[in-house]
Amino acid sequence: MDRNLALEFVRVTEAAAIAAAKWIGKGEAKKADGAAVKEMRSRFNQIEFKGTVVIGEGQKDEAPELYQGEKVGAPQLRSGHRFAVPVMDLAVDPLECTDSVAFGRYNAIAVISAGSHKSLFSAPDTYMEKIAAGPKAAKVINLDASTKVNIQRVAKALNKKVGDVTVCVLDRPRHKDLIQEIRKSGARVRLITDGDVAGGIAPCMPESGIDLLMGIGASAEAVLAAVAIKILGGQLLCRFKPKDEHHLNLIKQQGFNTKKIFNVQDLAKGNILTFTATGIIDGPLLQGVRVTGDTIITHSIVIRGMSGTVRYITTHHHK
Repeated sequence: MDRNLALEFVRVTEAAAIAAAKWIGKGEAKKADGAAVKEMRSRFNQIEFKGTVVIGEGQKDEAPELYQGEKVGAPQLRSGHRFAVPVMDLAVDPLECTDSVAFGRYNAIAVISAGSHKSLFSAPDTYMEKIAAGPKAAKVINLDASTKVNIQRVAKALNKKVGDVTVCVLDRPRHKDLIQEIRKSGARVRLITDGDVAGGIAPCMPESGIDLLMGIGASAEAVLAAVAIKILGGQLLCRFKPKDEHHLNLIKQQGFNTKKIFNVQDLAKGNILTFTATGIIDGPLLQGVRVTGDTIITHSIVIRGMSGTVRYITTHHHK
């Protein structure tokens, strides 16, 4: 992917993050989400490229959304250009962790994963069972293995004691048994209220303090995280876990089943990939938006597949 396009996407996530941050702690989840969606869509349509949203947010919780199949970009922005504009698949979440913003909780980001045409997995907006690990433990995790066995294997791969392994889990009633299993194994539990994109990527970042992600989360977040995890050399394994008959039908209508296990190679093909995110509220991946006087400060990350580079960008925006 062109470096300039990757930087253009940073401007998109920055704008969405700033729009969402205005709603922190105000109890208005859909207004926060709507503001971020509106800003992301507007900024996409100021960039000279052809983009198709292959997986996004909104359908499963009736929130505002950049919908699956939506076309974005301004391919004829400059008149008379002689070169073909990039054609990209997009996985997006203008506001990942909507409730975190609404109620002023930990961890929220605006995020875009992009790849060349037909490189990103397109799936119904539903739920998936997941396990994610960083590069050193990428080959030892198994979605069909027990919680205890996975933790023991990861501990050995990381040259850690089981008691020093930290597992990130979404704080949901559905994870009650999983949390008990992690504790019985002797490992540590890091509960997050929302945001398994950052939680899935965190094991690839040694300084995050997270060694493993486990549990059930959204399918859109699986694709978003898979791009970064693949570039960084980690692994994400997942399979559909529909919460009801309606979600099961969505999966079947697109020709999928609930038995197949997908990995990062299935979710993100090739190396023409990029992951871009801007923090809204502090989390394991990024600091949130800061407002000081007449300046807004944002913190972003750009991970590029072709070069393997990880860039952290701090931007000062004048109000």
